[in-house]
Amino acid sequence: MPEDLLANIEISPREVQDLLARDDQVLFVDVREKWEYDTAHIEGSVLIPIGDVPANLQRIDSAEEIVIFCHHGMRSLDAAVWLRSQGVEGARSMAGGIDRWSAEIDPAVPRY
Repeated sequence: MPEDLLANIEISPREVQDLLARDDQVLFVDVREKWEYDTAHIEGSVLIPIGDVPANLQRIDSAEEIVIFCHHGMRSLDAAVWLRSQGVEGARSMAGGIDRWSAEIDPAVPRY
């Protein structure tokens, strides 16, 4: 895998918060399963379970800024790597997932 595919692929929850505050065109994608989304979700995020990402490639690719997250950051990292391999250069994964978001940004988001 080319090294540049992984360059700046992770973004911290604080950086995501700042990005969302200044750019309302960010596609903030939750790749967890529906039951996880129903348990806890981040306002403004769009649920596209990881298994549905390939079918949503065109929708995702049309966004200028793409941030992906999951529970702890592993599935979203896999999704971001796959998206970049498909030419979606701006895809990034939120490090630590919704769990870290809840701990560092918004404690009102339930942890599970």
